[in-house]
Amino acid sequence: MPNRSHSPSLCSGDFSAASYDFSLRSAAQVSSVKMQSNAVKSVFRQCRSSLAQPPCCRVVAMAAYSQTQYSPAIQSTGPYGPYTHHPQGYGVPSYNIKTEDGLSHSPGQNGLLGYPSNFSTAPPGQSLYSYSTHGDHHPSPSPPTPSKEQDGVRARRGSDGKLRGRKRASDPAPPLDSDIERVFVWDLDETIIIFHSLLTGTFATRFGKDSAKSVSLGLWMEEMIFNLADSRLFFNDLEECDQVHIDDVASDDNGQDLSTYNFGADGFQTAAGSAALCLGSGVHGGVDWMRKLAFRYRRVKEIYNTYKNNVGGLLGSPKREEWLQLRRELEVHTDLWLTQALKALALISSRPNCVNVLVTTTQLIPALSKVLLYGLGAAFPVENIYSATKTGKESCFERVTQRFGRRAVYVVVGDGVEEEAVSKKKNMPFWRVSCRADLEALSHALELDYL
Repeated sequence: MPNRSHSPSLCSGDFSAASYDFSLRSAAQVSSVKMQSNAVKSVFRQCRSSLAQPPCCRVVAMAAYSQTQYSPAIQSTGPYGPYTHHPQGYGVPSYNIKTEDGLSHSPGQNGLLGYPSNFSTAPPGQSLYSYSTHGDHHPSPSPPTPSKEQDGVRARRGSDGKLRGRKRASDPAPPLDSDIERVFVWDLDETIIIFHSLLTGTFATRFGKDSAKSVSLGLWMEEMIFNLADSRLFFNDLEECDQVHIDDVASDDNGQDLSTYNFGADGFQTAAGSAALCLGSGVHGGVDWMRKLAFRYRRVKEIYNTYKNNVGGLLGSPKREEWLQLRRELEVHTDLWLTQALKALALISSRPNCVNVLVTTTQLIPALSKVLLYGLGAAFPVENIYSATKTGKESCFERVTQRFGRRAVYVVVGDGVEEEAVSKKKNMPFWRVSCRADLEALSHALELDYL
């Protein structure tokens, strides 16, 4: 039998050393086991808490403990690909965003700001531009705006809601007269021109001129006025059928071509003389006769518009030279009165929203003859000339205000009592012209924009 008492591990001499070595190893193993147990517990707690974290966090947490094997629930996954947008939009209401192109866009519309095509609005913290996960910046294309496809191009509106784009082609143009802001209503004789006071000698007496010369010039001009009225403007036919305005009988005109019409053989004078059809301020006659009357006023209007800037061509030679000589002598005798009046008229005509209107007590046809011979055709369109011979100036002023509207400012320029009284009655400013200096002052006021 073996002698177990001689076993080295049980020898009395080696017992204490062996026992001590065994206890040290046992303590180290226990400590190691405890440490491993605590580590396992810690890893388990860490893994359990990491289940609530994104996968990338779970991988980092487990790799910290150099674990080589895991349970299926906490296995590491492969690298994740770029995040792609979900097809559904976030539950954020769309907003109306003002962009620099002046239009109001909802998110997703074309404009300065671009939006991802699958989002109703940008999520918090996201840039107004969309970026890819990797690579360079590429603004995402904006989808077409459905409302523009359906409704077409819309007119732009400013912040005040007013249209800023073009007018629609169907919008009617406003009447020309409605754009006028200031109307200058002129008297003719002794205001713009010197005529009647030449015949009576009043001008010569007042301003110390040669009386015989004044009367002579007045008679000369009177002859030219009525000669032109009779020979070219049908005054022999229209003297008893005077109108306030050139278009007063235009409604009776059927628009017939008058280029070959024979006014001398249409029987107008015979019918007028036998039946006395022109009475008072109105015109009375049959349809045929009224049409012939309208033809004459239409031809007068055509002649005025054709020759208002070429009176010499209307007169012909030698009347043209006679007329030019008379104009020169009149200007010298009246100290350039007409020149000063023409300056004021030109200043008014040069303004875009101002107009000259003539209201005279002279019959319409002689008044048109005066305007042409005194060189006023450019200042007064034929539609702006009114005769107050039969109706009075107040009635004419009323027609003028109805034509240009109540919002316009009316300034009356004259020398007579009648126009001054009417202007006061209608609360219109009145500029009195008693001498040439008054016309100079008017021109100066116009130049300084006082009127």
